Amino acid sequence: MSRIGKMPVGIPDKVEVKINGLTVDVKGPKGQLSYTFRNEVKIAQEGKSINVTPVNESTEARAMWGLSRTLLNNMITGVTSGFTKSLEFNGVGYKAAVAGSTLTLNLGYSHPIEYALPKGIEAKVNKNVIEFTGCDKELVGFVAAQVRSYREPEPYKGKGLKYTDETIIRKAGKTGGKK
Repeated sequence: MSRIGKMPVGIPDKVEVKINGLTVDVKGPKGQLSYTFRNEVKIAQEGKSINVTPVNESTEARAMWGLSRTLLNNMITGVTSGFTKSLEFNGVGYKAAVAGSTLTLNLGYSHPIEYALPKGIEAKVNKNVIEFTGCDKELVGFVAAQVRSYREPEPYKGKGLKYTDETIIRKAGKTGGKK
């Protein structure tokens, strides 16, 4: 039995949920999300909660049970409060700026990097921190990972883009091994 799958998903007052077979549409103050779940699970709304149950006792159905419940919970959390990922950049001359839906990065290359933000994602730059916000958790994480891939942190001086909660394991360098 899935401990996560058994828990019902609560629906807040400001959120509208429409279930049409395996497609679930969630609309709230922060935005609107839609997702089509796999046919190994059944989704049913009972009052102010949604229950997810497996269709049968197969391994695939039990695997999709907890996943589907978590995806549904993330959709409801996203349209009520949203999700945030933060990147911190360290390096001489490294800069970031947001103009409309374009993020401009100067990361030590000979040219600035222009990144077009997808619809539903907003970015803010405060000193050396870039903050991505949106209602789709998967998209927010994907955008942060894509931007981080332009200049990943290196282990000697820690220069590059890193998540704010990420720790970089530092190496000693050339002089560290000599005694």
